[in-house]
Amino acid sequence: MVEIISMDNEKPRYESLQKAVRSIRKGELVVYPTETVYGLGADATSDEAVSKVFEAKSRPANKPISIAVASLSMCYRVGKLDRSEELLIRKFLPGPLTVLVEPRSIISKDLFRGTEKVGIRIPDLKIVREFIKMVDGPITSTSANLSGGRSPRTVEEALSQLKGHVDMAIDVGECQVGEPSTVVNIRGGKVEIIREGPISSSEIEDALE
Repeated sequence: MVEIISMDNEKPRYESLQKAVRSIRKGELVVYPTETVYGLGADATSDEAVSKVFEAKSRPANKPISIAVASLSMCYRVGKLDRSEELLIRKFLPGPLTVLVEPRSIISKDLFRGTEKVGIRIPDLKIVREFIKMVDGPITSTSANLSGGRSPRTVEEALSQLKGHVDMAIDVGECQVGEPSTVVNIRGGKVEIIREGPISSSEIEDALE
């Protein structure tokens, strides 16, 4: 049975969050909120934990999965950022943007199999940043749904799709944005929008001028 931790985003209960941290460190899966949709979290440095995410979502192994971090300093721990990538991260994060960067060796290669970059973002939700800070490392950042299924705005929507795979869930109510983040890649100095989302391509291009 999934343990659901309900709390206020602005008033994290660290004792309760520590339970979710222990689950991540044990290689288990945790549903967690972001400003966009509910995500499915696992230790992004563990091949075994990452494989559980693919299994839970019935996601093809060749489809990359992004990661979430708590701060810019953690971005540098997990990725090799060029100038344009750092500009976007400083401008839009925390927020609904995922930036593709060259990963460092600590990141599970299963997250970006067949590609050279991994998506990275800082969620704009205090409770999640505190959670990741307590984990002291990156977690997977993928919507808590079956592959191709509806992106969940509530814990209930997430758990209805991921029955039997999740060990714990953090519930702060309905997500405000309700759609997945924009995903952007900078290739040869040019902006490539991988997925349209709340931040527009024109906003991204303006930030890089």
